Amino acid sequence: MTPRKKTGHANRLWLLSLLVGVLATGLVVGRADEPPIFAITHARVLTGSGPALADATVVIADGLIQAVGPDVQVPAGAAVIDGRGLTVYPGLIDALTDVGLGTPAPPQRPATGPPGRGAAPSAGPIARGPEDRPATEPWRIAADMIRLDDERIESWREAGFTTVLATPSGGIFPGQASLLDLAGERPEQMVVRAQAALPLSLRPPGTFWSFPDSLMGVIAYIRQTFSDTRWAMQAGALYEAHPRGLQRPVVDRTERTLAGVLERREPVLVPANLDREILRALHLIREWEVPGVLYGVQQGYAVADRLAAAHVPVLVNLNWPARPPDADPEARPSLAELRFRARAPTTPAELARRNVRFAFCSGGLKQPREIFAAVRRALEAGLPPEAALRAFTLEAADILGVADRLGSIEPGKVANLVVATGDPFAEKTAVRVVFVEGRRFEVRPVSSPRTEAGRQP
Repeated sequence: MTPRKKTGHANRLWLLSLLVGVLATGLVVGRADEPPIFAITHARVLTGSGPALADATVVIADGLIQAVGPDVQVPAGAAVIDGRGLTVYPGLIDALTDVGLGTPAPPQRPATGPPGRGAAPSAGPIARGPEDRPATEPWRIAADMIRLDDERIESWREAGFTTVLATPSGGIFPGQASLLDLAGERPEQMVVRAQAALPLSLRPPGTFWSFPDSLMGVIAYIRQTFSDTRWAMQAGALYEAHPRGLQRPVVDRTERTLAGVLERREPVLVPANLDREILRALHLIREWEVPGVLYGVQQGYAVADRLAAAHVPVLVNLNWPARPPDADPEARPSLAELRFRARAPTTPAELARRNVRFAFCSGGLKQPREIFAAVRRALEAGLPPEAALRAFTLEAADILGVADRLGSIEPGKVANLVVATGDPFAEKTAVRVVFVEGRRFEVRPVSSPRTEAGRQP
């Protein structure tokens, strides 16, 4: 009697587990977006995390890199890409851009004087102090602003970019940047991390007649906002632990949002381009006690030692300084301006020599070919090619907190990679295939190689 009960119970468990397995298999196999298995064979592979592999195979399945190496076997049924004469490298990351968010509307021209003296009247109430939270909307999230009709999604992807840090603009606290992969039929399919970084602006948002109306005012406002947030976090925790006898703290939307940013240790992006701005930003990061990342940093060559000592990562803007196209042809630039234009492309090499963690961002450049032309200027100025690749891949992923899944070609990581005809930044290199989360994108042929990437044929 007892043995039969045990046997029946075991059989029922076996049937139940079989049923669950069948259902699970059906769910996996039946997914319309199930990626196929790919094998890129006999290719030169720049893994981004180790030495180059001269004749290797990369296997992709389920949107992930399954294997990479010279002795990897091709799985049965895999779609094979013959990589002879081709180079495979990790998908590039643009670490600060508005790609994927569409073109922002031009800001309205602000008033230039007080009402009644020829200036436009104020469009809203005048800010009277920090309690009004001027130009502050940290609850805005770039992932909620994705525009699938942004043509740059395709042009960036065809040039080898698979991931971007899409950043909202406008205001001192414009919102939170989102890490996006450049593929998906719906916006939510593109989101790698919705709340990836908190960008700041130090530019006064209003006029002389509004608050804050100066750089000093903006810095003071940010300082007070972070201070208010930390006080609110402490007061809220105390109230939740012992509410009896305590007055309920007032909930402030800005403080609530920034509290989440601080708790998650999101990178706080602080603008700093010139040497004095960089030194000031390093001081502010220490004062604010935030995980700061500087962006801009084109004059980093002048303070590279200070950056190395501070151990603060930076995002280098590749939109190198140049003579404005509408500049007065009779005007002669100063010696300091000419020196800045000449030396800015040396910044990446100086940072690399001192082991400063840095990534690249497009900085408003309009076309991928402009990005690669800017990288070549940095290479000519002494930046090693492997350091340039890391700045677009593993280093960028590390600074943004996703190096455990992006930035290199390693088993288990997301299958974001590029198949091209040569080195990533060589002028004659042409991208053939781009994989984004294991999804294959054939790059349309163009009239010339990488220098024309992103141009409509």
